[in-house]
Amino acid sequence: MIKGFFSLFRSFLEFLRDIYANRELVLTLVRRDIKARFLGSAFGLVWAFVQPTVTIFVMWFVFQYGLKSPPIVDFPFSLWLVTGMVPWFFFSEGLGSATHAVLEYHYLVKHSTVRLSLLPVVKILSCLIVHCFLVVLMLCMYAWYGYFPGIHSVQLLYYGSASIILLLGLSWITAALILFVRDVGQAVAIVLQLGFWFTPIIWNLNFVPYKYQVLLKLNPVLYLVEGYRDALIYNVWFWEHKYMSIYFWCFTVFTFCLGAVLFKRLRPHFADVI
Repeated sequence: MIKGFFSLFRSFLEFLRDIYANRELVLTLVRRDIKARFLGSAFGLVWAFVQPTVTIFVMWFVFQYGLKSPPIVDFPFSLWLVTGMVPWFFFSEGLGSATHAVLEYHYLVKHSTVRLSLLPVVKILSCLIVHCFLVVLMLCMYAWYGYFPGIHSVQLLYYGSASIILLLGLSWITAALILFVRDVGQAVAIVLQLGFWFTPIIWNLNFVPYKYQVLLKLNPVLYLVEGYRDALIYNVWFWEHKYMSIYFWCFTVFTFCLGAVLFKRLRPHFADVI
Protein backbone atom coordinates (compact mmCIF):
# COMPACT_ATOMS: atom_id res chain seq x y z
CA MET A 1 0.00 0.00 0.00
CA ILE A 2 2.82 2.39 0.91
CA LYS A 3 4.56 1.49 -2.35
CA GLY A 4 1.39 2.28 -4.28
CA PHE A 5 1.08 5.64 -2.50
CA PHE A 6 4.61 6.63 -3.43
CA SER A 7 3.96 5.52 -7.01
CA LEU A 8 0.90 7.78 -7.21
CA PHE A 9 2.80 10.64 -5.59
CA ARG A 10 5.64 10.20 -8.08
CA SER A 11 3.13 10.26 -10.95
CA PHE A 12 1.64 13.46 -9.58
CA LEU A 13 5.08 15.09 -9.42
CA GLU A 14 5.73 13.99 -13.01
CA PHE A 15 2.45 15.59 -14.02
CA LEU A 16 3.50 18.87 -12.36
CA ARG A 17 6.84 18.68 -14.16
CA ASP A 18 4.98 18.20 -17.46
CA ILE A 19 2.90 21.30 -16.78
CA TYR A 20 6.05 23.28 -16.08
CA ALA A 21 7.85 21.86 -19.12
CA ASN A 22 4.89 22.68 -21.34
CA ARG A 23 4.00 25.95 -19.61
CA GLU A 24 4.36 28.01 -22.79
CA LEU A 25 2.00 25.71 -24.68
CA VAL A 26 -0.47 25.69 -21.79
CA LEU A 27 -0.45 29.50 -21.47
CA THR A 28 -0.82 29.89 -25.25
CA LEU A 29 -3.82 27.58 -25.26
CA VAL A 30 -5.34 29.41 -22.28
CA ARG A 31 -5.09 32.74 -24.13
CA ARG A 32 -6.55 31.21 -27.27
CA ASP A 33 -9.34 29.57 -25.31
CA ILE A 34 -10.44 32.83 -23.71
CA LYS A 35 -10.30 34.68 -27.02
CA ALA A 36 -12.08 31.90 -28.95
CA ARG A 37 -15.03 31.85 -26.55
CA PHE A 38 -15.89 35.43 -27.49
CA LEU A 39 -14.42 35.65 -30.99
CA GLY A 40 -16.43 37.96 -33.21
CA SER A 41 -18.19 39.83 -30.39
CA ALA A 42 -17.75 43.58 -30.24
CA PHE A 43 -16.42 43.64 -26.68
CA GLY A 44 -14.42 40.42 -26.97
CA LEU A 45 -12.84 39.31 -23.68
CA VAL A 46 -14.95 41.76 -21.69
CA TRP A 47 -17.88 39.33 -21.92
CA ALA A 48 -15.89 36.71 -20.01
CA PHE A 49 -16.18 38.95 -16.96
CA VAL A 50 -19.45 40.75 -17.69
CA GLN A 51 -21.69 37.66 -17.78
CA PRO A 52 -20.93 36.30 -14.27
CA THR A 53 -20.76 39.84 -12.89
CA VAL A 54 -24.27 40.65 -14.16
CA THR A 55 -25.58 37.37 -12.70
CA ILE A 56 -24.11 38.23 -9.29
CA PHE A 57 -25.57 41.74 -9.29
CA VAL A 58 -28.99 40.49 -10.40
CA MET A 59 -29.05 37.94 -7.58
CA TRP A 60 -27.82 40.58 -5.15
CA PHE A 61 -30.55 43.03 -6.20
CA VAL A 62 -33.34 40.41 -6.10
CA PHE A 63 -32.50 39.10 -2.64
CA GLN A 64 -31.43 42.43 -1.16
CA TYR A 65 -34.25 44.68 -2.37
CA GLY A 66 -36.84 42.42 -3.98
CA LEU A 67 -37.20 39.62 -1.45
CA LYS A 68 -35.57 41.62 1.37
CA SER A 69 -33.93 38.48 2.72
CA PRO A 70 -33.00 38.76 6.41
CA PRO A 71 -29.36 38.61 7.53
CA ILE A 72 -27.72 35.28 8.32
CA VAL A 73 -25.72 35.20 11.57
CA ASP A 74 -26.06 39.01 11.64
CA PHE A 75 -24.39 39.19 8.23
CA PRO A 76 -25.97 40.72 5.08
CA PHE A 77 -27.68 37.95 3.12
CA SER A 78 -26.51 39.41 -0.20
CA LEU A 79 -22.84 39.02 0.78
CA TRP A 80 -23.51 35.56 2.17
CA LEU A 81 -25.15 34.63 -1.17
CA VAL A 82 -22.36 36.05 -3.34
CA THR A 83 -19.74 34.22 -1.26
CA GLY A 84 -21.43 30.94 -2.15
CA MET A 85 -21.99 31.79 -5.81
CA VAL A 86 -18.37 32.67 -6.62
CA PRO A 87 -16.86 29.21 -5.89
CA TRP A 88 -19.86 27.52 -7.52
CA PHE A 89 -19.36 29.51 -10.73
CA PHE A 90 -15.75 28.36 -10.86
CA PHE A 91 -16.60 24.72 -10.26
CA SER A 92 -19.54 24.52 -12.67
CA GLU A 93 -17.86 26.47 -15.47
CA GLY A 94 -14.60 24.58 -14.98
CA LEU A 95 -16.16 21.12 -15.09
CA GLY A 96 -18.52 22.00 -17.93
CA SER A 97 -15.78 23.34 -20.20
CA ALA A 98 -13.06 20.85 -19.21
CA THR A 99 -15.39 17.96 -20.04
CA HIS A 100 -15.22 19.01 -23.71
CA ALA A 101 -11.49 19.82 -23.67
CA VAL A 102 -10.23 16.84 -25.70
CA LEU A 103 -13.16 17.09 -28.13
CA GLU A 104 -12.44 20.76 -28.71
CA TYR A 105 -8.73 20.19 -29.27
CA HIS A 106 -9.25 17.01 -31.30
CA TYR A 107 -6.61 18.12 -33.80
CA LEU A 108 -3.96 17.59 -31.10
CA VAL A 109 -4.95 13.98 -30.39
CA LYS A 110 -2.71 12.52 -33.09
CA HIS A 111 0.29 14.60 -32.02
CA SER A 112 2.32 12.25 -29.86
CA THR A 113 4.38 15.16 -28.51
CA VAL A 114 1.36 16.74 -26.78
CA ARG A 115 0.28 15.36 -23.42
CA LEU A 116 -3.50 15.35 -23.73
CA SER A 117 -4.02 15.24 -19.97
CA LEU A 118 -2.98 18.92 -19.99
CA LEU A 119 -6.00 19.94 -22.07
CA PRO A 120 -8.46 19.95 -19.12
CA VAL A 121 -5.85 22.03 -17.27
CA VAL A 122 -6.11 24.65 -20.02
CA LYS A 123 -9.89 24.93 -19.54
CA ILE A 124 -9.60 25.07 -15.74
CA LEU A 125 -6.93 27.79 -15.86
CA SER A 126 -9.07 29.74 -18.30
CA CYS A 127 -11.93 29.64 -15.79
CA LEU A 128 -9.53 30.45 -12.96
CA ILE A 129 -8.73 33.82 -14.52
CA VAL A 130 -12.41 34.78 -14.44
CA HIS A 131 -12.69 33.34 -10.93
CA CYS A 132 -9.87 35.55 -9.65
CA PHE A 133 -11.67 38.57 -11.08
CA LEU A 134 -14.89 37.55 -9.32
CA VAL A 135 -13.05 37.08 -6.02
CA VAL A 136 -11.72 40.64 -6.31
CA LEU A 137 -15.23 41.86 -7.15
CA MET A 138 -16.59 39.99 -4.13
CA LEU A 139 -14.01 41.56 -1.83
CA CYS A 140 -14.94 44.99 -3.22
CA MET A 141 -18.57 44.28 -2.33
CA TYR A 142 -17.43 43.38 1.19
CA ALA A 143 -15.55 46.67 1.43
CA TRP A 144 -18.66 48.54 0.20
CA TYR A 145 -20.58 47.06 3.13
CA GLY A 146 -17.76 47.92 5.54
CA TYR A 147 -16.29 44.41 5.90
CA PHE A 148 -12.59 43.87 5.24
CA PRO A 149 -10.65 40.59 4.92
CA GLY A 150 -9.07 39.20 8.08
CA ILE A 151 -6.39 36.59 8.58
CA HIS A 152 -8.86 33.79 7.84
CA SER A 153 -9.27 35.05 4.27
CA VAL A 154 -5.91 33.50 3.32
CA GLN A 155 -7.87 30.25 3.20
CA LEU A 156 -9.27 31.38 -0.14
CA LEU A 157 -5.97 30.13 -1.59
CA TYR A 158 -6.48 26.77 0.11
CA TYR A 159 -10.07 26.32 -1.04
CA GLY A 160 -9.24 27.59 -4.52
CA SER A 161 -6.43 25.04 -4.82
CA ALA A 162 -8.72 22.31 -3.51
CA SER A 163 -11.25 23.25 -6.20
CA ILE A 164 -8.62 22.92 -8.93
CA ILE A 165 -7.51 19.46 -7.79
CA LEU A 166 -11.10 18.22 -7.53
CA LEU A 167 -11.92 19.69 -10.95
CA LEU A 168 -8.89 18.10 -12.55
CA GLY A 169 -9.75 14.62 -11.31
CA LEU A 170 -13.40 14.90 -12.34
CA SER A 171 -12.59 16.42 -15.74
CA TRP A 172 -10.11 13.65 -16.58
CA ILE A 173 -12.97 11.20 -16.08
CA THR A 174 -15.58 13.14 -18.03
CA ALA A 175 -13.22 14.35 -20.79
CA ALA A 176 -12.17 10.76 -21.50
CA LEU A 177 -15.63 9.21 -21.29
CA ILE A 178 -17.33 11.80 -23.50
CA LEU A 179 -15.24 10.63 -26.46
CA PHE A 180 -16.86 7.21 -26.23
CA VAL A 181 -20.30 8.23 -24.91
CA ARG A 182 -21.30 11.69 -26.14
CA ASP A 183 -24.24 11.73 -23.71
CA VAL A 184 -21.74 12.38 -20.91
CA GLY A 185 -21.79 16.08 -21.82
CA GLN A 186 -25.55 16.28 -21.31
CA ALA A 187 -25.31 14.26 -18.10
CA VAL A 188 -22.69 16.65 -16.69
CA ALA A 189 -24.90 19.65 -17.54
CA ILE A 190 -27.87 18.08 -15.72
CA VAL A 191 -25.77 17.17 -12.68
CA LEU A 192 -24.46 20.73 -12.48
CA GLN A 193 -27.97 22.11 -12.79
CA LEU A 194 -29.18 19.89 -9.95
CA GLY A 195 -26.01 20.54 -8.00
CA PHE A 196 -26.73 24.27 -7.84
CA TRP A 197 -29.96 23.63 -5.96
CA PHE A 198 -28.67 20.80 -3.76
CA THR A 199 -25.64 22.83 -2.66
CA PRO A 200 -26.28 25.48 0.04
CA ILE A 201 -25.69 28.46 -2.23
CA ILE A 202 -28.99 30.35 -1.88
CA TRP A 203 -30.22 28.50 1.19
CA ASN A 204 -28.70 27.87 4.63
CA LEU A 205 -27.59 24.34 5.48
CA ASN A 206 -28.56 24.87 9.12
CA PHE A 207 -32.22 25.14 8.12
CA VAL A 208 -32.18 21.50 7.00
CA PRO A 209 -32.86 18.72 9.57
CA TYR A 210 -29.63 17.16 10.79
CA LYS A 211 -30.42 13.69 9.38
CA TYR A 212 -30.55 15.21 5.88
CA GLN A 213 -27.49 17.37 6.43
CA VAL A 214 -25.39 14.21 6.60
CA LEU A 215 -26.50 13.25 3.08
CA LEU A 216 -26.00 16.75 1.69
CA LYS A 217 -22.48 16.87 3.10
CA LEU A 218 -21.53 13.99 0.80
CA ASN A 219 -21.44 16.62 -1.92
CA PRO A 220 -17.77 17.72 -2.06
CA VAL A 221 -18.68 21.13 -3.50
CA LEU A 222 -20.48 21.91 -0.24
CA TYR A 223 -17.08 21.84 1.45
CA LEU A 224 -15.79 24.46 -0.99
CA VAL A 225 -18.82 26.75 -0.80
CA GLU A 226 -18.94 26.65 2.99
CA GLY A 227 -15.16 27.02 3.02
CA TYR A 228 -15.33 30.38 1.28
CA ARG A 229 -17.87 31.49 3.86
CA ASP A 230 -15.69 30.18 6.68
CA ALA A 231 -12.82 32.26 5.30
CA LEU A 232 -14.75 35.50 4.91
CA ILE A 233 -17.80 35.35 7.20
CA TYR A 234 -17.56 32.78 9.98
CA ASN A 235 -13.77 33.13 10.55
CA VAL A 236 -13.28 29.38 10.93
CA TRP A 237 -10.08 27.53 9.96
CA PHE A 238 -10.45 24.52 7.68
CA TRP A 239 -8.89 22.14 10.22
CA GLU A 240 -11.71 22.95 12.64
CA HIS A 241 -13.97 20.94 10.30
CA LYS A 242 -11.82 17.88 10.80
CA TYR A 243 -14.15 15.19 9.50
CA MET A 244 -15.39 17.24 6.56
CA SER A 245 -11.80 17.98 5.54
CA ILE A 246 -10.81 14.32 5.80
CA TYR A 247 -13.84 13.24 3.76
CA PHE A 248 -13.25 15.91 1.09
CA TRP A 249 -9.61 15.02 0.59
CA CYS A 250 -10.30 11.27 0.56
CA PHE A 251 -12.93 11.83 -2.12
CA THR A 252 -10.72 14.25 -4.06
CA VAL A 253 -7.60 12.08 -3.97
CA PHE A 254 -9.63 9.02 -5.00
CA THR A 255 -11.24 10.97 -7.86
CA PHE A 256 -7.86 12.38 -8.93
CA CYS A 257 -6.25 8.93 -9.01
CA LEU A 258 -9.25 7.36 -10.75
CA GLY A 259 -9.28 10.13 -13.34
CA ALA A 260 -5.54 9.83 -13.98
CA VAL A 261 -5.72 6.05 -14.41
CA LEU A 262 -8.85 6.15 -16.58
CA PHE A 263 -7.51 8.89 -18.83
CA LYS A 264 -4.21 7.05 -19.25
CA ARG A 265 -5.94 3.74 -20.06
CA LEU A 266 -8.29 5.27 -22.63
CA ARG A 267 -5.73 7.63 -24.20
CA PRO A 268 -4.51 5.11 -26.86
CA HIS A 269 -8.08 4.81 -28.19
CA PHE A 270 -8.86 8.52 -28.51
CA ALA A 271 -7.80 8.75 -32.15
CA ASP A 272 -10.12 5.86 -33.05
CA VAL A 273 -13.29 7.52 -31.78
CA ILE A 274 -12.74 11.15 -32.78
